[in-house]
Parts: sequence; C-alpha cells; structure tokens
Amino acid sequence: MNVPERGLNLANSYSWERPKLKIPKTKSEWFLDIIGYSFYIGSIIFLIMIWGKLPEEVPGHYNEFGEVTRWLSKWKLIVLPVIGAFLLLILQTLERFPEVYNYPKKFNQTNAKQFYLTGRKVINQSKNICLVIFALSLFGDVSISLGWSSSLGKAFLPITMISFAIPIVIGIIKFKKIS
Repeated sequence: MNVPERGLNLANSYSWERPKLKIPKTKSEWFLDIIGYSFYIGSIIFLIMIWGKLPEEVPGHYNEFGEVTRWLSKWKLIVLPVIGAFLLLILQTLERFPEVYNYPKKFNQTNAKQFYLTGRKVINQSKNICLVIFALSLFGDVSISLGWSSSLGKAFLPITMISFAIPIVIGIIKFKKIS
C-alpha cells in the first residue's frame, strides 16, 4: 500500500526519536505533590477512622446542585481511593516520560526541554487536582452520611470542572509561547 508523500511528516512525531532529558522536579511540582498526596493519604486515614460510625448507606450519586439522588452501600466509599491510586499510578508514570506526549509541529531539539517541562507540569497539576477532588468527594460523602451537611453544594461541580480546565488552558498558552 502506497502512502502519499503529502501531509504530515510522521517520522518527527514518534516519541522514540525525541530526546530523553532528565529534568529535575521544580519546587512548584514538589509543593503540589505534597498537597495532593497529603489530601489523598489523609482521606484514606479519615475513612479508616470513621468507618465504624458510617451508616450502611452513603451517597452514591449527586445531581448538578450537589444534592444526593441515589444511596449505595458504604463499601462504595472504597472506590474513590482505589480510582485515586489508579490515576496516581498512571499520571505519576506519565510525568516521568514527557517525551511520549503529543507536541505541536514546532517541537524540536532546542525547545524540547521547555515543552517537556510545561507538559510535565500540566500532568503534575492534573494528578494533584484529581487527588484533592477525590479526597474532598470522599469527605463530602462521609459528611452527608453522618448528617454533618446535606449536600456537596452548588459550587462543587463548577469548581471541579474549572480546577481541571485551568492547568490545561495555562499549558496550552505556555506551549504557544515556546518558540
């Protein structure tokens, strides 16, 4: 099968042709890791400590206003830390290999370090936002179950969505500034 010569030059887009650079973590990445891991580990410790006091049913689903629409077994609460661990493993691995990310056509040997660092920071921020959101969700479920509050609140969903969008938008802007 013949491939037309026009179009993208795919040879430049493969990660194994990209330089593999050792770029130390920045202070901001370490700081965000400390926050993210603290929330994540803290939520697991909190769940273990509160487990015996939880009722058999806990919130299982919320509407757009943060109100409970379905109740499930308290064992559902284990799902959040498990998904958090899975995401942590995947995103932590991706952080270590920024050469596998997709980059714009202007990516080259001279600007690779800038692209790698910017891409890695986006992944780092996303990972830690996931850990914080999962921890807050777990705390919200427990709070509602124990009668400490009645809902997650109307702002939880928009804040969550904005929290995930901000690092991506900032990353795109920074990518555009790299020459």
